[in-house]
Amino acid sequence: MTSVSRRLIESAERIIPGGVNSATRRIDAPMAWKSAHGATITDMDGKVYTDYHAAFGAILLGHGDERVNDAVTRAIADIDLVGLGTTELEVEAAQLIVDAIPSAEMVISTMSGSEATFQAIRLARGTTGRPYILKFQGCFHGSYDALARNVISTPDLAWQRDPNSSGILDDAVDHTLIAEFNDLGSVEALFAQHPDQIAAVILEPVPHNVGALLPEQAFLEGLRRITKEQGTLLIFDEVITGFRHALGGYQEICGVTPDLTTFGKAMGNGFPVAGLAGSAEIMSNFTPAGGTVMLAGTFNGNASSMAAAIATIQVLKDPEVDFYRHVYRLGDRMRRGLQSIADDNGIAARITGIGSVFIPYFLEGEVRGYRDLLRNDDEAYATFHRRMIDKGSFMYPMSLKRNHISLAHTEADIDRTLAQAEEVLGAMAHEGLFQGTRAGV
Repeated sequence: MTSVSRRLIESAERIIPGGVNSATRRIDAPMAWKSAHGATITDMDGKVYTDYHAAFGAILLGHGDERVNDAVTRAIADIDLVGLGTTELEVEAAQLIVDAIPSAEMVISTMSGSEATFQAIRLARGTTGRPYILKFQGCFHGSYDALARNVISTPDLAWQRDPNSSGILDDAVDHTLIAEFNDLGSVEALFAQHPDQIAAVILEPVPHNVGALLPEQAFLEGLRRITKEQGTLLIFDEVITGFRHALGGYQEICGVTPDLTTFGKAMGNGFPVAGLAGSAEIMSNFTPAGGTVMLAGTFNGNASSMAAAIATIQVLKDPEVDFYRHVYRLGDRMRRGLQSIADDNGIAARITGIGSVFIPYFLEGEVRGYRDLLRNDDEAYATFHRRMIDKGSFMYPMSLKRNHISLAHTEADIDRTLAQAEEVLGAMAHEGLFQGTRAGV
């Protein structure tokens, strides 16, 4: 690290806690960034990386996409923030979302995925009059107190009481129940323990916050059946899967329609925008429609966010762009290539993912739920990603975190990264670095 980066980092650490504005931005030592364009990011020292982190998946078309930036520029030339009534941009964005997402009859806008899930949980409780929420071990739904527990838990805390932060009231933690993904029995047991008390079941239909646990169709259909029988709302948190894997989110792929859907991140290609959609009956419980569930937010539906969302969705819909064919093809190329390299080097690995997302699990056997992820070689995962960064492919070096491919990536990018991975994995295998598992397994 040169003096340029070091000076900026030291300045940040004096006036920002840890030098970063989100804990996950501090990896090993903080990094200082200068620019981002297309599929690349450049640090303050001038080193260029092919970006597979993509701001935790918020970048879908590539950094600084001109179509999105131009739309935002045009919008804010006319209007910024009035804070009363509505605008044409808000209506157009809402209509695009209603047209795209199967569960959407009405839509609200928020600024972040955490706000969207917060609104979904409050709406579920306000609609049903019930206190409990059921989530799944390994799924992350933002920093909101009711959901901030049991994400990447250690073996001794998995499925137990594992809040993500201090400062959360015990009542908030204890009114969220934890089940195992792809295990309907664990869900049914919690409903039996809390009859007529569970307001909502919330899940990432593909739990991307622990890589890419692929859902079994019978599991998703079972959740839909159980929640309908129990009078409980089913919430798909598609903040990551929404728009990335299909225009209508994963629910379009699986054919299971939830009651509520949260979305965000990639919908604005890096601009802050998210939201919540659902049936008109449920969404009408918000106070603007005469209901009792408060809806507020000064920046909800602001011009730049709406313009970014409209422009991004229009690109995704453009048959000449053919976004999904492009990223699925490159994603398949990356997954097949990494699996072949691992197999050739005798490395126990499961390279999985869907569409533009890929993840290397370093373990043997099947991967169905979080219980299987406790066998993952976390240290090998982090080491692989750190060494890939050194080679010029930026992959977030924290175990179980996913990698993303954007519209801006090319076959040449994938092939170059695979060549780097062949060097890295070969060296790691030679050094005997694929032998450890998590303590306690």
